[in-house]
Amino acid sequence: MHKIIFAAMMLASAVTGASAADGKLVLYTSQPNTDAQQTVDAFMAKNPGIKVEWVRDGTPKILAKLRAEIEAGQPQADVLLIADVVTMEGLKKEGRLLAYPGAGVSGIDTALYDKDKTYFSTKLITTGIVYNTKAPFVPTSWEDLTKPEAKGLVAMPSPLTSGAAMIHAVTLTGNLPEGWDYYGALAKNGAQASGGNGDVLKAVSGGDKLFGMIVDYMPIREKAKGAPVEFVFPKEGVSAVTEPVAILSTAKDTDAAKAFVDFLLSKDGQEVAAKMGYIPARADVALPAGYPDRGSIKVLGYDAAAALANDAANKEKFGAVMSQ
Repeated sequence: MHKIIFAAMMLASAVTGASAADGKLVLYTSQPNTDAQQTVDAFMAKNPGIKVEWVRDGTPKILAKLRAEIEAGQPQADVLLIADVVTMEGLKKEGRLLAYPGAGVSGIDTALYDKDKTYFSTKLITTGIVYNTKAPFVPTSWEDLTKPEAKGLVAMPSPLTSGAAMIHAVTLTGNLPEGWDYYGALAKNGAQASGGNGDVLKAVSGGDKLFGMIVDYMPIREKAKGAPVEFVFPKEGVSAVTEPVAILSTAKDTDAAKAFVDFLLSKDGQEVAAKMGYIPARADVALPAGYPDRGSIKVLGYDAAAALANDAANKEKFGAVMSQ
């Protein structure tokens, strides 16, 4: 497994208003490389006494690395910043996460952090519909992807390889009246599920497909660069992954870890996320350019603990429905 490890350098001079905390922080994250570097840089600007080392990979690979270290009795990470709460629920169940009752959750909806305060959502990354500007119609509903005009023209990431796609499938089947029959209708309409969100963007922006299910920031960013794509928040609502942060129960420097959590949840930290192009978790931080008003975005609910317990069954169900 290829691992990319970056050691972030301490800032040479103190920054006005910076925290007095000192120490060393080891961060394991699934953020894209550029986002991870910006996050670390912004944190160190506020906490110049803390040295941060970070490891970046996809959530499954990050978890595999962590579990191998735990098995060897040498877990290295202090903090996890990964894609979804389902993974965090699993770690919590195993007793791997440290509760942080004093976390700065002001301005963040209680639905966006664990009731026991072991993990905290840092943003909302929703999944909606992308379409090519040459598409025969403008979709407004999930049902539109099952229309005859969309036959053979729909791409989606596979829940068998994408955690966000599985959360999306669980969310839609739990909220749409058709349940799993919705995906059956997509299959009968020739929708293709493979790869990840990047593959969907490539297919739709290139015109190989004209519609797709995809995470919001990708087409919004690409549209700003001139790509012939538009993103839609369907009227029924969208699913969301929330990139939660958590302190491991085996953390060596809990003070530095708490400072990192507090920064991500603070207004300054949330503004960093917004500048990257994400929907911030805090209601008092404005959304990035290209997004509608926060109040117009309906996020559909789902049970993370149930999704964890039923993960294998859901993957089996998806495979069966899409192959019919």
